[in-house]
Amino acid sequence: MSERKVLNKYFPPDFDPSLIPRRKGPKNSQQVVRLMAPFSMRCNTCGEYIYKGKKFNARKETVDGEDYYGIKIFRFYIKCTLCSAEITFKTDPKNTDYAAEHGASRNFEPWRDEQGGQEEDRLARLEEEENNPMKALENRTVDAKREMDILDALQDIRARNARNERVGHSVDMVARVRAEDLETEEDQLRREEEEEDEKLVREVFSKVSMPAPLGGQSSSSSSGSPSEASTFQPVTVKRKAGDIEPDLHSLLPESTRELISSKVASHRTAGQETQTRFKI
Repeated sequence: MSERKVLNKYFPPDFDPSLIPRRKGPKNSQQVVRLMAPFSMRCNTCGEYIYKGKKFNARKETVDGEDYYGIKIFRFYIKCTLCSAEITFKTDPKNTDYAAEHGASRNFEPWRDEQGGQEEDRLARLEEEENNPMKALENRTVDAKREMDILDALQDIRARNARNERVGHSVDMVARVRAEDLETEEDQLRREEEEEDEKLVREVFSKVSMPAPLGGQSSSSSSGSPSEASTFQPVTVKRKAGDIEPDLHSLLPESTRELISSKVASHRTAGQETQTRFKI
């Protein structure tokens, strides 16, 4: 098994390759190849359809006496998948295709006939123009007229597309302007609603000045310096239904009012004592 993978074989010193006998095979021997059907065909014996791409073990040989500008033509032998009848086809270098030869007929392919008809018409037209100069002039005139018609149709299509594009732009612009108008109206309505809300808030609520807590002034009165005016801070309060400014003390709870009254009384007593002391 190890010798199977050896690349360099041993040759004895007295080896002479000219003494090896040459095997002489037939001049046009057939080779077994694996191929796929190059086109769809139908067996002429049993009517079985063989579609393009079906794989076969075929025999290949070179066609004697046939070539295309020095290119060899090969023939292939296959067997029908149903009745095992022999089918042959060969290469067609002229049309870069394959041609059914025996045992099967190629399925109808309309595009091949159309291409063949166009090629025949072109060759016939060239031959006719070579022999008849007036026919060549007529053909050139017809071709020029056909080209002018094609250009006119193309110009019409371009003009139609441009017109549709302008119409589309105008429609988009109108829609955009309408959307902007709607947005402007919505903004204006929103602004008016906000102003009404602010006006209502101003009518219902009001800001009044409330004195700051007096807890920090006892120390200043004990030190003997006169007390300064108490600071005030703004407080938002709700107005009465009669649109009359409410009293601050009436809005405070009873305990807070008593505390404020005691603080104010103590503050006044301390001030009077300080003034009496300064007079003495």
